[in-house]
Amino acid sequence: MSDLIDRAQRQWEEVRPELDTSGMVVIGRVLRLASLIRRETDDLLAGHELTKAEFDVLCALRRNAVLNPGQLSREMLSSGAAITKRLDRLARMGLVSRATSERDRRVVHVRLTDKGLTLIDELLPRQLESERAALDNLSEPERSTLAGLLGTVLQTVEGVNA
Repeated sequence: MSDLIDRAQRQWEEVRPELDTSGMVVIGRVLRLASLIRRETDDLLAGHELTKAEFDVLCALRRNAVLNPGQLSREMLSSGAAITKRLDRLARMGLVSRATSERDRRVVHVRLTDKGLTLIDELLPRQLESERAALDNLSEPERSTLAGLLGTVLQTVEGVNA
């Protein structure tokens, strides 16, 4: 198998043979794969005038039912300002609602509206099918091994000990 990453590695070996490009063959492929899958996701969401970040908010709310903006910010590794901007837009689109807590008026509860629930339940299976299709050439044990290996790398990058 030879791809863009292999070619780039060979080119680096020609011009800078002293460099260790071994990480490039993994990380380069992960990044390229992420970019290609992101493009498919963007195409799916564009028809509904959603960004990937907004889709991720809808997914988080679908999994959790109700979250406050701080919880969304932590779950999505986004700033509070970015979450507020996304929630404002999703609320204008009629996909989420915000309600002040009766116990503490400083706390806002965010949840999907019926329209938001219907939309995420339509889009998520299509997104998951696209992701699954990307793995069609791998057996189930290969998928499991790859998921585990990528999890280990992710823990390293995130600074978490397994």
